[in-house]
Amino acid sequence: MRFLPKALTVPATSALSRWFASRAPKSDSATLNLRNVYIFFSREGMLYAVLLIITFIAGINYGNNLVLGLCFYLVSVWLISFHVTFAHISGLQVRLLEVTMAEAGAPVWVTLQLRSESRQPRRQLLFSFEQTDGKPNNKKAHKKIKHGADNKHSILVTRLQGEQIIRLPVPTQNRGQIELPRLKIKTVYPLGIMRAWSYVYFARTAWVYPKPEVFDWQTQYAVASQEDLPTGGQYRQGQDDFERLDNYVEGESLARVSWGHVARGQGMLTKHFADPVGHEQTLDYADMPAAHHEQKLAQLAYGAMKLGELGVTFHMRLPNDTHSTAPMGEGDSFAQACLLRLAKTL
Repeated sequence: MRFLPKALTVPATSALSRWFASRAPKSDSATLNLRNVYIFFSREGMLYAVLLIITFIAGINYGNNLVLGLCFYLVSVWLISFHVTFAHISGLQVRLLEVTMAEAGAPVWVTLQLRSESRQPRRQLLFSFEQTDGKPNNKKAHKKIKHGADNKHSILVTRLQGEQIIRLPVPTQNRGQIELPRLKIKTVYPLGIMRAWSYVYFARTAWVYPKPEVFDWQTQYAVASQEDLPTGGQYRQGQDDFERLDNYVEGESLARVSWGHVARGQGMLTKHFADPVGHEQTLDYADMPAAHHEQKLAQLAYGAMKLGELGVTFHMRLPNDTHSTAPMGEGDSFAQACLLRLAKTL
């Protein structure tokens, strides 16, 4: 028995993948139809095909009509299974709703909306993303590692009627922008003889920010504990911003009395002022203690997440930012925006 050399099988697989991709252009929504649904014998179905051949040859050689009748009966079952399996997956609509951002090494979660307009429920649909090596911005680097029912990242939808939302993970390795691998939808319903499948290629990409790296926070910002950090949105008694009017308490300074209210006969009220607590922090790329570029970005990610959790107002200054262009904000939403900037940094 002769086997094709590995150098020949790889280009053949690549050519087949390109052919599949040419029949399903990239889009964030797709409908499975005659153009992008494929069907062939399953592994068990191959044994069924061998059984058909054996019964046909035996019936011809021995002139046994019962064996030939059994063969034709099995062929009719195969033809019915062929039609039902194809119709079971054809017409399914898939729409990409959301792609989350994740740190390097953690999975990106993809939210999909499935829609079936068939009156009969669709059963035993397997959804899985083709696993790749996770290298960003490199189309040639996306090669298949593992795929199929044994993939722990697959989801089996046992019954689908109307609409349903599912979430699938896409593993990542490196920081940057990654293309979503192709989504494979497969079914062997109802008899397991035929396997129908389709590929969906999404146009949207995902962003992966650096895995946060803890650094000497106290030394960098001279902060001893969380209580020492400035907290956005909190105020202390001061002189700058008017806060409220309270009833006059004996012993308070008369300079704070609102004499206008006294003149109008509204009683003695004391004016209270407030100053914001704390000061702004700056996360500067140049101040990070690491020596390498990726490590500095990882430390910035840690700082942004930490300050976002504490609600501290801060700047994040990257290599190409000036003092005036560095954005400022606070809270988790601003921290997420900073992580996205780190994911896009060259």
